Amino acid sequence: QVQLVESGGGLVQAGGSLRLSCAASGHTFRRYAMGWFRQAPGKEREFVAGINWSGGSTLYSDSVKGRFTISRDNAKNTVYLEMNNLKPEDTAVYYCAANPSGTSWYRLTNYDYWGQGTQVTVSS
Repeated sequence: QVQLVESGGGLVQAGGSLRLSCAASGHTFRRYAMGWFRQAPGKEREFVAGINWSGGSTLYSDSVKGRFTISRDNAKNTVYLEMNNLKPEDTAVYYCAANPSGTSWYRLTNYDYWGQGTQVTVSS
């Protein structure tokens, strides 16, 4: 099994920035695609960003493209989500997840391992 632990969430004003971190255990971390998802109250969990095992390819939802940046440091077994120009509609619980197959990053069901989530609240 792989364990994922998110951190870095909190309260921020609109236009501000946060950096989320996801610390992973396991020797195969460097071979997993990783993703960030979020879930707001009353809404389904949605894809935010994904990154392949080497960090050379990324994918973003249209709603965050240009504002968020996903990255990874395999030596530290950590994935990051840098969030800039935050908007109230970004308010949600953010989850990191591991995708062993490395395919269909946007599809929630392809992720086998999930963290507990970290709350991000953006005030206007």
